[in-house]
Amino acid sequence: MGCSIGGDERLGKRGAEARKIFSLLAFALLLLLGGCNKGAAARHDAGAIATRIVSIAPSTTEGVYALGAGEKLVGRSRYCDWPSEVTKLPQVGGYVDPNLEAILALRPDLVVGARGPAGATLAERLEARGIHTYFPETESFAQIDAMLLGLGDRTGRASEARRTVEALDAKISAIEKAVAAKPRVRVLLVFGLEPLSVAGPSTFADEMIRRAGGENAIADGRGYPTINVERVHTLDPDVIVNAAIAEAHGHERIAKDTPGWTKVRAVVEGRVVAIADESVLRPGPRVGDGLATLARGLHPDVALP
Repeated sequence: MGCSIGGDERLGKRGAEARKIFSLLAFALLLLLGGCNKGAAARHDAGAIATRIVSIAPSTTEGVYALGAGEKLVGRSRYCDWPSEVTKLPQVGGYVDPNLEAILALRPDLVVGARGPAGATLAERLEARGIHTYFPETESFAQIDAMLLGLGDRTGRASEARRTVEALDAKISAIEKAVAAKPRVRVLLVFGLEPLSVAGPSTFADEMIRRAGGENAIADGRGYPTINVERVHTLDPDVIVNAAIAEAHGHERIAKDTPGWTKVRAVVEGRVVAIADESVLRPGPRVGDGLATLARGLHPDVALP
């Protein structure tokens, strides 16, 4: 997420690796909120337009393409898979474990990615070599807009970035308006089942729930905590959104006959929404599509734009 919700999979191939990302989300968020990555957004000289970009997060990769600057990308993280042509680029690790040597071998003049555990250290090492970096926070819709505008400045696509943000904000507003009159349902958003990791307050996922016409069943703490099924019984959510696409068949594993879940009200009533759409989990330019997917899951009778 940044830490993000929002199906990173075509289920199976990258399951174990994607689960690793979700298991590290809580740690990454603690670092963010603790200020451990201050300065990781890094410097940008006025007028400096990047020509060779390495992106180590799906959100920034998708942002570069959304602004029409995809031809500037020369490297990507192992998790960057949209649009499909990006998979032809060399991999340089992930945002948690970027490979500095692989990045340097691509001779970038800009390295971008979600702010995370490796951000500050990587930024310092790259900037010491004269390579600009941009690792913005993306734990809110406002920060996603800012990320896109920042990419626009750095790629010479400022006007495209403004248009992209305006269209994105308009879509989000239309979705919010469509669900505004519906009763707000209490939602448990599940990222992983082993362990059971969920969306907590003060996160991008929490904002997604609220804007989609829901209320997060996890009201205390922050980040992406792990809980047990007994806690789920106590929380008694109206809807469970199962986005555990990082695990093999994870989207199928909260069912009426699943041990531990058989007496959870939302499960008994058939109010488990399985989501396998990576845009729901990614705080990037497709967040409007993700919000629409989530809103349909919470309010299936609402006509969305």
